[in-house]
Amino acid sequence: MSRRRLMNRLTYFTIEDESMLAEAFAEFDEDILAVTYKVDGTEDVFVTTAETREAMDRNDVPYNLLAEEDSSKIAIYHTLLSKEELGDYEDAIRALALAYQGVAIACIGVNGETDLGFDLSDGAKGYTYFTAPAGHTFIWRVFKTRDDAMDFLSKLSLNDKTVVAWVKAIPLGSSAELTSYH
Repeated sequence: MSRRRLMNRLTYFTIEDESMLAEAFAEFDEDILAVTYKVDGTEDVFVTTAETREAMDRNDVPYNLLAEEDSSKIAIYHTLLSKEELGDYEDAIRALALAYQGVAIACIGVNGETDLGFDLSDGAKGYTYFTAPAGHTFIWRVFKTRDDAMDFLSKLSLNDKTVVAWVKAIPLGSSAELTSYH
């Protein structure tokens, strides 16, 4: 199923009637993972992958293009299991991060683990999930800044050099550097 592109774009768009998305997606070919996320804090802005946008175009789904983001700007940190099960779905994960205005997203565990190594006493804001076709539901932490990623992940990993190097390599310093869709 993996159809790699040299440069994928994530698309911000609006649509007149969002119920049209569910109807249209039901008509797409079975081999397409059609994903669209409402951008957090907006009434009618969505973000989607290049694959989904191409399917929307082929199926004449009317939408208003607002802006595009280079998906390679959104960093993903996988665990071994998440990389194995979700390696073909990275743009969908990046779109999920972008829906929360994140510049990076890190897999921090699998649903059902008793000790995920972090505290949710302040709430679940900043956390999300993505379920793999194999059935595991992976827990993700979305980061709006490189500094937030460094603070959280260096504590979680006990300053693991690989994790710290990944954080330093996040392409964007903060969500303020994302393409504006207004």
